[in-house]
Order: sequence, then structure tokens, then C-alpha cells
Amino acid sequence: MAQVLEFKLPDLGEGLTEAEIVRWLVEVGDVVAVDQPVVEVETAKAMVEVPCPYGGVVTARFGEEGAELPVGAPLLTVAVGEASEPAAEGESGGSGNVLVGYGTGAPPARRRRIRPAPSGPRPDGAAAPPAPAPHSVIVPAVAEHAERPAAGPVPVISPLVRRLAREYGVDLRRLSGSGPDGLILRADVEDAFRAGTAPDRTAKTPTSTVPTGPTATFAASAVSAPAPAQSPAAAGTRIPLKGVRGAVADKLSRSRREIPDATCWVDADATELMAARAAMNAAAGPKVSLLALLARICTAALARYPELNSTVDMEAREIVRLDRVHLGFAAQTERGLVVPVVRDAHARDAESLTGEFARLTEAARAGTLTPGELTGGTFTLNNYGVFGVDGSTPIVNHPEAAMLGVGRIVPKPWVHEGELAVRQVVQLSLTFDHRVCDGGTAGGFLRYVADCVEQPAVLLRTL
Repeated sequence: MAQVLEFKLPDLGEGLTEAEIVRWLVEVGDVVAVDQPVVEVETAKAMVEVPCPYGGVVTARFGEEGAELPVGAPLLTVAVGEASEPAAEGESGGSGNVLVGYGTGAPPARRRRIRPAPSGPRPDGAAAPPAPAPHSVIVPAVAEHAERPAAGPVPVISPLVRRLAREYGVDLRRLSGSGPDGLILRADVEDAFRAGTAPDRTAKTPTSTVPTGPTATFAASAVSAPAPAQSPAAAGTRIPLKGVRGAVADKLSRSRREIPDATCWVDADATELMAARAAMNAAAGPKVSLLALLARICTAALARYPELNSTVDMEAREIVRLDRVHLGFAAQTERGLVVPVVRDAHARDAESLTGEFARLTEAARAGTLTPGELTGGTFTLNNYGVFGVDGSTPIVNHPEAAMLGVGRIVPKPWVHEGELAVRQVVQLSLTFDHRVCDGGTAGGFLRYVADCVEQPAVLLRTL
């Protein structure tokens, strides 16, 4: 006899709590193999194809393309056993590969129980509503100014949702969630905030049952009170902060809140560096990028000033100096700004760095970077000169301790060997966490970087 197994959206790592369905790769009725990708989702960090750990026949899909689901929400159900295609591994058709948060040997995730409505008459004599169907999700109707009882757990599993509710001043106990089993999603909190439903004036309009069956597609949406009328002067376009843009907003806001940063900058004559690169690329062999040379200078500077390759643990009140350099670099894509990470950059030469920068940049533009390729950086190099600007004051990429910014390299008047000349000049700026070091260390780091840019032979003395 076939057994129907439910596959939930797994924890894709790095603390991600939700993902948006971009494209379904299977239809209801399709036969899937163990570890076959079944859906493409977009997290705040990358596009990911999610493999199913079961082999069998797809009996239901939960969520339309474009819907945002929390980790732990059902994705699809699969019938495995005699009535479906035999599973590749084990009786349950389970996969040996396990993503964070799910696996065939793990017990089912806890689900909030929905109490069936009583079948008998109510004390007021009115007929009681029918009990919900086994595969239905009830979006509770809440009368205007009604409140959720003070006792009992609030159906929220996402720390992000709880934080947003605190920041917006929204009382979670007065919200009806639009997620599975009444789960409160980020969209519910944002809708309540936009509708002006502060803690003392939360209201929901009555809603009806949203039926779902074993072969139906799940589509539950938040229902909120209409937004208050706005004057023409206040009207405008609202753009949701979600996906990559939402993740960037959260990270930059956290950096500004937690890191007491400071910035120093210096102009440098990059003429010799550009000449050195031209000479290197004139020879046969792989070409070397300017970004790779700047990265090589950064890793050499971090070896001299390890304070800037660190992070701060405020709970333990400790500065953690890191012994490996995982170098992040800013890359602009159609999906927004992302920061891929070159692992063990300190152990790579210029050619290796050039190749890795090219690979990660192409993956960033294609939207195929994995969460692991977008996290774990210890220092960031930001070449904003490609946008045609001279300078900037970078925001530290939390939880790192520093970021080096590089402006455009342009011909400018410069005093060279005692005479005025036209040289290739670049502005370098360093934003650093003032908790890990003082200005003397930061200035020493930046001055060493500038010296290597002006006289690349300085770098040779440190290799």
C-alpha cells in the first residue's frame, strides 16, 4: 500500500527563515526520483534548486510561483511504496543526502494543532460551524477590535517576523496568520503595519475557509483591513523589501546599529600598478585582473594588521582574530548587490584570484550562487570605481571588522619626483570597526595598501 509522505521546505542554511517559490520543476502526478530537484526557490542569498528526499508520485504541491513560504512549511506530498515507483533507497524512499533541517530519518516537524469546532449547539443557541476538513487550513475570522487571547503560544517560527513586529509595534497576538495552520508570516506583519493596525487598533475582516486537497495547490494569502485613505501628497509606489534587497537592508541596518565605525581615506598614484599589470598581461598565459592585484595587496596588508581580519563577540566580550582570510567582494547584479566570498584568499596567487573572481561574478549574474558562496567572509573589498565615482564611505559588512573601498583610477595632476605630472590616481577608503583597533592601526593598514599601489615592488618584500 502506498504511503503519502510530506516534504517540507528545509532550512537552506545560514539562518534563512523563508524562501520564495520561483519555479516548480514537477507537476502533480509526476514520478520523481530520490534527490530529484522539484522546485526552484529564491532565498535572501541565492537561487536554489531544492531536491526531494523521497521517490514516488507527486500527489500535491503547496504554494504558487511567487509565494513566500517559511522554513518548515509543506512543499509537496509524495506517494511512495507499492502503488508508486519503487524508491531508490530504503523502504521509505528516503534520501541519504540531508539538507539542514530535514532528512528521512528525522521525526516530523511539530505542527500547531487546530482544534475542531464543537458539533453540538453553542450556549447561545446558534448552530456551531462544521469541523474543518482534514486537509483544510482555516484563516480565523477576527471581528473588528477583537484580540487573540493573552494565554497560549503565538504561531510564529521566524525570528525575523518577531523582530519586525517589535520594530513596527505590532502585537502578534492580535494577528491572524496567512501561513499554514495560521502561521504568522512577515507579510502579515508588514500588512498590519501598512494598514495602520497598531497594537490598540488591530482589525481583520472576516475570511472564509481556504480549501486544499491532496491534489490541490495551496494558496493562502493574508487578509487585512483596508489601508487608510491617503492624501495625494502622501501617495506613492510601495516596493516590498524582500529577497536580496530585504537581506541587504537588514544587514546594513544591523551594521549601523551595532558597529561603531570610522572611515579614513587617502589618494594614491596607481600609475606603477597599472604598468605592472600591463607587463604581466603582455606575457603568455592567463590574464590578471586589477581586482586580483588589489586583493593580493589586501591579504598582504591583513597579514601585517590582523586586527582588521576579525569579528567581535559582544556576548563573550571578546575580539576574535581569524587566521584565514575569506575575501568578499561587492558585485552588482540584476537582483541587487551581492557579496560573493573567495575562500582562503590569502593562499591564492594573482592568477588563482582572477579565476575565482570571474567564476563567482558569472554565478552572481546568473543567480546561481549558493548560500555558502555568499557567507563566511572575513574582510570585504569594494571596487565602486566601476560606477565612475571617486570615493565613498563604505558600510562594514556585518559581522566583519573592515571594508576597503576603491574608487575609479583617472588621470590627474600629481607631484611626481618633485615635478608636476599627469598620473593615474585612485582614492582608497577604509571603514573599520573602532572596537577592534584604533586609528593608528587602521591608518597603518591603509598606508601600506597605498604604498603597494604606488610601488608594487613593496609587495614583493612581504611575499
